[in-house]
Amino acid sequence: MKSSNIGGQAVMEGIMMRHKDVYSVAVRKPDKEIEVKVEDYKSVVKCKSLQKLPILRGVFSFIDSLVVGTKCLMYSATFFEDEEDLKKREQLEGEEKEKELAKKEKADKALMTGTVILSVVLSVGLFIVLPYLLASLLRNIGVSETGVTLAEAGVRIVLFLAYMLLISKMQDIQRVFMYHGAEHKCINCVEHGLPLNVENVMKSSRFHKRCGTSFLFFVIIISIIFFLGFFAVVPIKTMWLRVLVRILLVPVIAGVSYEVIRLAGNSDNSVVAFFSKPGMALQKLTTKEPTPDMAEVAIKAVEAVFDWKAYLKENFPDVKIDEEC
Repeated sequence: MKSSNIGGQAVMEGIMMRHKDVYSVAVRKPDKEIEVKVEDYKSVVKCKSLQKLPILRGVFSFIDSLVVGTKCLMYSATFFEDEEDLKKREQLEGEEKEKELAKKEKADKALMTGTVILSVVLSVGLFIVLPYLLASLLRNIGVSETGVTLAEAGVRIVLFLAYMLLISKMQDIQRVFMYHGAEHKCINCVEHGLPLNVENVMKSSRFHKRCGTSFLFFVIIISIIFFLGFFAVVPIKTMWLRVLVRILLVPVIAGVSYEVIRLAGNSDNSVVAFFSKPGMALQKLTTKEPTPDMAEVAIKAVEAVFDWKAYLKENFPDVKIDEEC
């Protein structure tokens, strides 16, 4: 199976899909129509050669995903704004309306920047710093540094699983996870040689090896390996310095995790498939079975950025494609 190199994420009542240097956002509006927007995918790093370097490309991709993902999420939310605010904005005319729109755009950019920064800080604090601080309490009863690091790994895994379980139970997130399932089903449909239609999408798997959930799982596991290895070779006694080193290693861990998930997504090797299973299992929490109308939204998002018919003709020449699809 050849990777389609399509990736995406669920947004509010919709889906973002990216392929190469373009991405789309398809949203089911309150009037039940599907709105599709297509934009160029602009990386935070403009140098193309840097974007191709192993490890570094993973760091840049992670940052880009946060920025674009937040932007798409905020865009989808605009279709569900308070009716009173919408009416007030619609009543404005001329220069006053332009000023209001400019003011809103500025506020949205500030909110997006703040959201991205807050997301990174909370993630590092919850999954990197907090596990170490909790595990460090074991020093009071004479546990060795290796023991503390192993305990830290255990706490990190427990916190991660608890977080996943908690958000999977939140009512407001359920529909987002259903759209997440629709996104995966669309990609699996195409990558398994099936014409892209609602029937084929609905019978495809909602689990995918390139999922962000699997990426987070690899981040957790690789962080454990890195911390055990690093502090075994470079014994650092000062607590604040050990915390600082952990934070500085986060980009490296993200970069390595990206390479692992990239390999997993492009390989059918049995060993790779075996190590992908835990991340795939976690997707039972972060994806739900979508409805057919959600599959329609996902299909619109894919077709806006990806020629799936050309992909099938190249990789599955025996598959019959209805040109009216």
